Amino acid sequence: MFQFALFVKSSNLLQPSSMSIGRHHAFWPRLLPHAITPPATSLWHNLAVSALRYPEHPALVFFDAVLTYAQLLAQAEVLATRLHALGVQKGDRVLLLMQNCPQLVVAHFAVLRANAVVVPVNPMNKREELKHYISDAGAKVALTTADLAAELAAASNLLATGEGLRQLIVTRFADVFDPAQTGPLAPPGHWHDWLGAAHALPTLSGGEVHTWRSALATPAAPPQHTAGPADLALLPYTSGTTGLPKGCMHAHASIMHNAVAASLWVGGTTSNVSLAVVPMFHITGMVSLLHCNIYSASTLVIMPRWDRDLAGRLISHWRVTHWTNIPTMVIDLLASAHFADYNLSSLRYISGGGAAMPQAVAQRLWTQYGLRYVEGYGLTETAGPSHSNPPEHTKQQCLGVPFVSTDSRVIDPDTLQELPQGEAGEIITHGPEVFQGYWKQPEATAAAFIEIDGKLFFRTGDLGRIDEDGYFFMTDRLKRMINASGFKVWPAEVEALMYQHPAIAEACVIATHDAYRGESVKAVVVLRETAVGSVSEADIVAWCREHMAVYKAPRVVQFASSLPKSGSGKLMWRTLQEAELKQMGPASG
Repeated sequence: MFQFALFVKSSNLLQPSSMSIGRHHAFWPRLLPHAITPPATSLWHNLAVSALRYPEHPALVFFDAVLTYAQLLAQAEVLATRLHALGVQKGDRVLLLMQNCPQLVVAHFAVLRANAVVVPVNPMNKREELKHYISDAGAKVALTTADLAAELAAASNLLATGEGLRQLIVTRFADVFDPAQTGPLAPPGHWHDWLGAAHALPTLSGGEVHTWRSALATPAAPPQHTAGPADLALLPYTSGTTGLPKGCMHAHASIMHNAVAASLWVGGTTSNVSLAVVPMFHITGMVSLLHCNIYSASTLVIMPRWDRDLAGRLISHWRVTHWTNIPTMVIDLLASAHFADYNLSSLRYISGGGAAMPQAVAQRLWTQYGLRYVEGYGLTETAGPSHSNPPEHTKQQCLGVPFVSTDSRVIDPDTLQELPQGEAGEIITHGPEVFQGYWKQPEATAAAFIEIDGKLFFRTGDLGRIDEDGYFFMTDRLKRMINASGFKVWPAEVEALMYQHPAIAEACVIATHDAYRGESVKAVVVLRETAVGSVSEADIVAWCREHMAVYKAPRVVQFASSLPKSGSGKLMWRTLQEAELKQMGPASG
């Protein structure tokens, strides 16, 4: 007993002093340390260990199909062998373009097993957007689903010789389940054509295209796994004020920290069953669902896209215990005409971010199910959560407290001085989950960090304040950004794409209020003289939907004779945004 007590005391002394003085620790989850030491291994070892311990435990569920941990491990190793045979070497970037499906998880871990780097890409992107991810990351190999393969191949074919993909592996949803199945676990009827379509394999200029089944038929042994904590593991992209998306370099260690921390935060065990409907190409789904659950050997019930009644049936049948979402999903499910038919009693933890949960909905979850909606906050640069509400001490419409091992503060964005409690300023974050910098952009990396008390803090660009209990609240944005149902839309990127339209002379993208999505994208456009009278606002909207991801595409286009500019000729987007807010009135607040 004496030795055990001495050990506990010593381990507390090893925790950083900054972790023991926060006001928010008064509300910290019981028995959870303020800081942790994650495994000093690569992310691949999390799957290997879980499969060794629980080989027959369900890892992935897709409608009615189940993949065990042993099967997941075996498929990932075989696919890693094929990737190596196709020329993938340590540190190579491999592009992964898929909606949620078992193949995404297999491919993700296969890339890591091959000592390579996962480049997750939003499947809603169009060819003009996809070109940038291929060329900027220098990816020569990609994995995708059949419904997206033609667009990806077309993007690669548009690039100059030698800059495009050389190998493309294509899977169909029918490779893992029967799309024609019926019953309560069957996909919605209007999904059948999408899930079951036998898309022809595309042509890849200067490259080869392979089927998923042929890739999994590779007999050779996988390469030696040599990747370690400091090696690059993920290169997710985030957009910003300058237009084109930037790759965020995450080593195995930064993702590992949040995978382990998130598992501890939610009480991760093998009995957990998580509904994976938040996209796993996105940092939240990738870390808080994919890596968190694989680390804890939990079960992922995978949905390829949102459907409220399918979600209700899956939660009921598979006895889902954990559900990470965006608030609009909860609102939608509660509004279903069939909601009374669903059994949500198995849910023990429900969380989300990206948009505030309406207080009335949060109250209904608590009153009807005893569930506290746990809101959190994080960025691609912070590997998902940098803040979260303690599960037993939540505050509504709140970012939460600094996450495990994390030091977060508020500074004046101009003077860079730390501000006292209650004053609004820029949120900055220091912790092991923070990324290593922007890919091939040292100047942007340098501008993103500030040193305080000998520690490097990431400047989030979000404005917030800290209350008397140490909880963080968002007040505004320093960066120009639109939040549409949790998806971040960067106006500069949308504008850059819109300028490719031959009729557009000038464009300015701003946010407009949306009762369901929170915010939507609006574009104020000046047409070229030759297009006036022959091109309509609806034409521009349709073109945008064809050439960019649907969440980025402006839902409203307004023509103007000119755009406001400063004396130096700089576009004054704030003038248009403020006019839009004034027009929307108090309801927009």
